[in-house]
Amino acid sequence: MNSPLAPLTKILAAISPPPIVITPDYDGLEFKWKFFTFRPALFRNELYFVTAVIVYLVFYSIGKKANYNRAYKWVESHMPIYEAQFSAPVQAGGLTRDGNSDFFVFSTGRRAISSLHTVLTLRPRHDLFQLVYQFIRGIIELDWKVVDEVELDFTFQEDSNVPECIWAVVSKDELRGIRDRRWDLSFTRTTDHPSLPPSLTVMSEFADVTENMFKQHGPFSLSSVLSSPELLPYFRSLSLTDQPRTRPLAPLPASQRTKHLTLSLALPRSAAASTTLPIVDAAFKLVDIVTGTGGWGVGKGPGGKPGVGLNPSLKPETRTKLRVTREKLGKELKEEAVKEQREEAEEKKVAAKKKAEEERLSKLSAAEQKKQLERDRKRMLRKTQGKVAKAR
Repeated sequence: MNSPLAPLTKILAAISPPPIVITPDYDGLEFKWKFFTFRPALFRNELYFVTAVIVYLVFYSIGKKANYNRAYKWVESHMPIYEAQFSAPVQAGGLTRDGNSDFFVFSTGRRAISSLHTVLTLRPRHDLFQLVYQFIRGIIELDWKVVDEVELDFTFQEDSNVPECIWAVVSKDELRGIRDRRWDLSFTRTTDHPSLPPSLTVMSEFADVTENMFKQHGPFSLSSVLSSPELLPYFRSLSLTDQPRTRPLAPLPASQRTKHLTLSLALPRSAAASTTLPIVDAAFKLVDIVTGTGGWGVGKGPGGKPGVGLNPSLKPETRTKLRVTREKLGKELKEEAVKEQREEAEEKKVAAKKKAEEERLSKLSAAEQKKQLERDRKRMLRKTQGKVAKAR
């Protein structure tokens, strides 16, 4: 009579590793304790595996800590500016970690802006395999590189006096492919500006916007800050935009249209974290200049009167052109959305018709199905011949 555990016993026997054969002629290193015997030479492959796991875990731990320390050091060195600018400079819990490469700070409680999202994206120093992949890709694609990055995204309040325009200063190293990553910048024209270093370029819809952004605003000059030799190695882009980064599928409602000032920097090493303090401080000044909430305004408005923000400082024809461009964009997006809906409806109609035809055929006998298929084949053949005749 077979035991009910017999099948389980066979399975365990099949998956169990073969026993280690301890030969009497073994002359290697051996450890004995009572009835236990351990011979390291018999576990060479296991030793390599355990060593690899330990090395990976040590690498993971060191990389994880290095990323956190680098992000924390930058936030710590810039926190005095945040505390001076916001009533709530950081969310509860401080620096927020998302994995071991991404860190966030959310700040709110300041005039003219509803919030500031500070996003730090670091290399995956904790992941040996990703680092190897990035290294190999960097060798193959010479124009591809990955860097530690910090981005400050200022979201303006809905009632702020910010014009609907797109303007940016971009490092020429970042120009390749930037229009693919930033749909909003596809509206702009790229030009050099005499007040900027040769390594930087301007992307703007109209020259009038650029000239107002580079005006001397009291003691502040944006071009002077951007020309700092200490800052240039870390500067990537500074943009003012009223459009999303990716092309929307339909015109955005007013509640979803937000205006942003975005500063993107390469993250300095921990020892030089304070190097980017001037440009971060300049970003806050620029917010006040654009919205007209600063002590010196934006310059002279119509009739020589003091300006109260970027919008009143623009020429009337510039504001008209900006409005017309956005009206045209809204119409294009609406037409595309309607066209896509029409195509989807047509596809659904064709699919429903095909399904109904298949259900009708399934109810016919085999002979009737064969006749129907033959009629359909002849109909398609006639249509094809008619198209060929017309083409000739």
